[in-house]
Parts: sequence; structure tokens; C-alpha cells
Amino acid sequence: MERFHCAVSDIANGPLDPAAAIAFVSDPGFGGMTMFAGRVRDLNHGRVVTGVSYDMFEPLALNGFRAICEDMDARFGPKVKLYVAHARGRLGVGDLAVVIAAGTPHRDEAFRACRELIERVKHTSPIWKQEHYLDGDSVWSEGCSLCGVDDASPAAEPGPR
Repeated sequence: MERFHCAVSDIANGPLDPAAAIAFVSDPGFGGMTMFAGRVRDLNHGRVVTGVSYDMFEPLALNGFRAICEDMDARFGPKVKLYVAHARGRLGVGDLAVVIAAGTPHRDEAFRACRELIERVKHTSPIWKQEHYLDGDSVWSEGCSLCGVDDASPAAEPGPR
């Protein structure tokens, strides 16, 4: 039984599927399943956003996602299932950019695992984000991939990405 699902999904192949995330982390022995879905918002730093382009080197991103899951497995134990899927390509406002899910026997650890997973993906993954604005301008986001590993802890204050 596979306990980690790590994927990069080209937007041309369709949107990310939150139902697939919940189905993957479901288990008869799990009382807790949590999910985070991140989507493109219409305003960032006072600018009207019309879309976002995400790019990544897929093998490197997948290796990073898997390393995060394996590290979390060492701490949460063999009773955790983790799901990571990130979109690649041009997304419009409201489109899903990332879906993260965790399943565990108890709710507290499911919440903690889900929060840690999204923070670590956000802060350590080699994902490039370009925001597109209403005025026609586009800017590559500085993002968080160069943040320190300690910044990816669940207690870290989340920042924009």
C-alpha cells in the first residue's frame, strides 16, 4: 500500500482534484483526514492579479516532495498517509495551485501533518511563480524556496507565495 502521493500536474491535463486527495489519505483506521487547497487569489500586495504561472523541474520537485513525506513519516510513524499535488502552467484567479492532504488515526496529528506538509512544500520546493496583473505587467515572485529550513516549521509565520 502506497502511503505517499506526490505529483506535478500540468494544467493542460485538467485541474487538481481535491476528492482524489481525500480518497488517497482515507483509511478505515483513520479518524482524522485534513486537506489544504491553495488557489490563485485576485489581489496580492495591492495589485489586481489576473493569473499566475507556475513552473518547476518536475524530477527535482517530486524528489523534494518525497523527501518531505519520508521525513514526516519518520516523525509521525507508519500510520500517516500524505498527498501532495502542485499545478504547473498558467492558472486563472480561483484555480487550484496546490492540494495537500494528510490522514492519521487521530485529528490532532492529521491537522499538524497537513499544516507542516504545506509549509515545507511552500518553503523548500523549487517552484517558480510568475504573477500576471491587470495592467499587463508580470513579476516573478521571490517566493520562499530560499528560506531557511527552520522557517518551514509549523510554528513559522506563513507568508505570501
